[in-house]
Amino acid sequence: MNTNTIVDVKDLHVSFPLEQGKILNAVKGVSFQISEGKTLALVGESGSGKSVAAMTIMRLTEHDSAVIDGGKIDLRLRSGETVDVLSLPLGQMNDIRGADVSIVFQDPMSSLNPVFTIGDQISEAIVRHQNKTEKQAWGIALNALQLVRVPDAERRMKQYPHQLSGGMRQRVVIAIALCCRPSLLIADEPTTALDVTIQAQILDLIRNLQNEIGMAVLFITHDMGVVAEVADFVCVMKQGKIVEAGTVFDIFEAPKHPYTRALISAVPKLGSMIDKDHPEKFPVVETIETGV
Repeated sequence: MNTNTIVDVKDLHVSFPLEQGKILNAVKGVSFQISEGKTLALVGESGSGKSVAAMTIMRLTEHDSAVIDGGKIDLRLRSGETVDVLSLPLGQMNDIRGADVSIVFQDPMSSLNPVFTIGDQISEAIVRHQNKTEKQAWGIALNALQLVRVPDAERRMKQYPHQLSGGMRQRVVIAIALCCRPSLLIADEPTTALDVTIQAQILDLIRNLQNEIGMAVLFITHDMGVVAEVADFVCVMKQGKIVEAGTVFDIFEAPKHPYTRALISAVPKLGSMIDKDHPEKFPVVETIETGV
């Protein structure tokens, strides 16, 4: 693994056992790398396997009875040490989650506890992973809220999640994810539930924080418009496989796979319906060519 590579996923296979002895192969031989300060967008429709691949980096899929059938995931920790996370005991992963690799989910309320204040929830991660006192952790938590541009951060620290707007809650979740300065941030459709104005603010926030901290970002989405905004590299997934990969410029300028072209054509373009009397369907790709 190169010295500037943060995570290297090699030939990953993940499956889920179903009823009557059947098996769902969710991830089939997926490989990708992300370097320090770079963003890789993992793109595909719902059920394509992109979230399963990302969650496996944190060993979260095993809590959903997933079976890791093969592969290797090398992760460079903040200490500079490189570990294969798939070979680590699950107990050791608790020290890595939130410290060396963090995640931001689509719905901030699924990540926040409604009965604890914002300050307590950020401080908890700092005490756990940085061995700070509660007083020290409170100060670091306050700085984390200020880092993600939460106005009147001292007052917000004492509030509960329901007292904040959706966009503000998402900033809090990002603050929790970044308070320990992780090597890798996984962003699992973090802006899908937000309106377009807040979405733009959150995307700018992640990009600016990435430049300040120098972390790698794995961005999971089905929205090619978001991909064009945030990504350096793109992997397009369908039915558990990566069907196309390249730089964001290559993917948008010269997409090779018909599924990639369908995803790009689904991005609305101003003026595209001029002289059309009725709305038109987006192109749909039902199958993948054999051998891809």
